[in-house]
Amino acid sequence: MPSFQNRPTIVCHADRPMVPTLATITAITEESANTRTYTLRIDDPELRARYRFQPGQFNMLYLFGVGEAAISISSDPDQRDSLAHTIRHCGSVTFGIGKMRVGGKLGLRGPFGSSWPLEQCAGRDIVLVAGGIGLAPLRPAIYQILAHRNRFGRFILVYGGRAPRDLLFQSELEAWSEDPDIDALVTVDYPMEEWTGPVGAVTQLLKRVRLRGQDTSVFVCGPRIMNRFVAFQLLRLQVPTDQLFLSLERNMRCGVGRCGHCQYGAKFVCKDGPVFSYREIENVFATEEI
Repeated sequence: MPSFQNRPTIVCHADRPMVPTLATITAITEESANTRTYTLRIDDPELRARYRFQPGQFNMLYLFGVGEAAISISSDPDQRDSLAHTIRHCGSVTFGIGKMRVGGKLGLRGPFGSSWPLEQCAGRDIVLVAGGIGLAPLRPAIYQILAHRNRFGRFILVYGGRAPRDLLFQSELEAWSEDPDIDALVTVDYPMEEWTGPVGAVTQLLKRVRLRGQDTSVFVCGPRIMNRFVAFQLLRLQVPTDQLFLSLERNMRCGVGRCGHCQYGAKFVCKDGPVFSYREIENVFATEEI
């Protein structure tokens, strides 16, 4: 079994994974007009001390009286006193969270799911491809790669957003663009007057990157149509199917593979994913209505 399937134990009531623990919102950062990053602190000091997650995993966040939503963790795994979740307000639960303020309480279950296989990719070039809010699940991997930079070859981030004002983590993007340890390439679909960078889809920007396909591992997270075109483009560049990893988004209700809402072929995205190698899902990846 690949090493990235060896995941941390579900910390929040591991014997009762459907029971949330309380967490307090300690900070809110505005990312764009409809997206914010919420910093949470688990109230129970024992659970907080034991909580660990791997890049790419998610928590189930419970808004009391409304419901739950699966939200990727976007903070540094080495920062263990708090957790960050970057949330786009687009549904009843996330709209409700958008009305909350610092000091508000949420229920939290997790961590759930598979992770970006950083250990498996040691010694290889790493390319991260993100679209829109897809940068949030990749952010913890960026932190970890930069913290252990000597373990990897060339490190490239390719990121696209609709417009400059929609780009996430803008101060970090600026810092990464100046960091010699990472090649950060950013594009937008609709430039504003102040934008001087590339314009167009992520797939167009990816054409500028010279890859050593057989020696490269790629992590992809974005809208489904972007994932599809990027995957096929990378396969043509000879990236091995077991070194091309995609994070899939599905409607998740339980987080532990019991409710069936996130079934993807013979797999469950919450339990077997959300991070899959292309080899694992190639038989259903291009199939509509799966």
